[in-house]
Amino acid sequence: MCVRLRSRRAGFTLVELLVVIAIIGVMVGLLLPAVQAAREAARRMSCGNNFKQIGLGIHNYHAAYDQLPMHNAGTRTAGASGGGLWYDASDRSNHMRLSILVGLTPFIEQQALWEQISNPNTINLANPGTVRVPAWPSMGPTPTDEPNVSPVGPNARNTAYAPWMTEIATLRCPSDPGRGLPAMGRTNYGACLGDNMDLHDVGPYSTSLATIRTDRASELRATGRGVFVTRTRTGFRDILDGLANTIMAGEIATDLGDRDSRTLARSQTSFRPIMDNPLWCRVTAPGLDPLRPRFWNPSLTRVLPANQGRGFRWASGGVASTVMNTILPPNSELCFTFEEDGYGVAPPSSRHQGGVHVLMGDGAVKFITDSIEAGNSSIGVIRAQAGLVLPPERTAGAASAYGLWGALGTKSGREVLNGDF
Repeated sequence: MCVRLRSRRAGFTLVELLVVIAIIGVMVGLLLPAVQAAREAARRMSCGNNFKQIGLGIHNYHAAYDQLPMHNAGTRTAGASGGGLWYDASDRSNHMRLSILVGLTPFIEQQALWEQISNPNTINLANPGTVRVPAWPSMGPTPTDEPNVSPVGPNARNTAYAPWMTEIATLRCPSDPGRGLPAMGRTNYGACLGDNMDLHDVGPYSTSLATIRTDRASELRATGRGVFVTRTRTGFRDILDGLANTIMAGEIATDLGDRDSRTLARSQTSFRPIMDNPLWCRVTAPGLDPLRPRFWNPSLTRVLPANQGRGFRWASGGVASTVMNTILPPNSELCFTFEEDGYGVAPPSSRHQGGVHVLMGDGAVKFITDSIEAGNSSIGVIRAQAGLVLPPERTAGAASAYGLWGALGTKSGREVLNGDF
């Protein structure tokens, strides 16, 4: 007798498949944050390496010229001969408005870009294919597209200058997603001007850049407490606190158009309130949004124009573009006087969690947390204007009122730092 056996096909039931899928989903959910954290760690390391490259470039620059690259340097057409005021836009000179990053280009493997900048340039992005006559001047026009020109209107001439529109990979932090217009060439690194803001817009010069004013030069000697001083030659010899104890530059997050108080400044037209109280923008209504404390209140109207966001012009020495100071701790709000052309509270910022990179004078890159000891932020900055009577903590030579953070920003405060920070 022949018996037929029925074969059974191997397989999974629907319930088993659902259980397996659920397990896989749980595992992915557990692993995804770790993967994202690993990616951010890699981006943060790359960001620090870029900063080290800039630090090496600064040291090589100093070895070549026996000075640091000047903050707000360049060419000028001053006085009644037709140069205009230093904060006007111009395509005849750059009105001494170049950042330290311009002079560093040949020292950070950007020799070809430096050749374009340091020689007359005929490329016109506003009219491709047509040679510009006359050529852009050597060292370029003012690196700005602000409407400070006559007739009144957007200054499309300077956004037509190719070098200022070039984005340099070394100047960008991979953690920062900002790209494209209304920015020109973005940067995530800015020069440290110390724990002060007084005269950090014009420096020792007259408003027309025609001459150096004795009173401003005298006051700037007291208020120019950082490694870099506006339109003033500085060198490592000036850093009496020691290169390893002094911040030379800091990281800055670029603006994303979302009214983030770290990347878009609140501004006002009188200089005294901000200088007398660095917290003015925070404590004066409408101030920050109580529901989102990192963003400006929706009812606040006086913020900088969209094209003056943080880090928007790598070539500009403007306070929003390439400046940081050690008044308020990292990732605090921006508070300016007279917009991009002025000065104010400009703390460093980043897209990293909990802090920012800073570049020390010896070239080391350190990560400073937002919670660094920062003294009393409501004390006004030091000033030395003739006839101005201020309390002792705001007079020339006083120790920084902004704690360890302020002390790290000063180059000759004679502070002694115990251990690491």
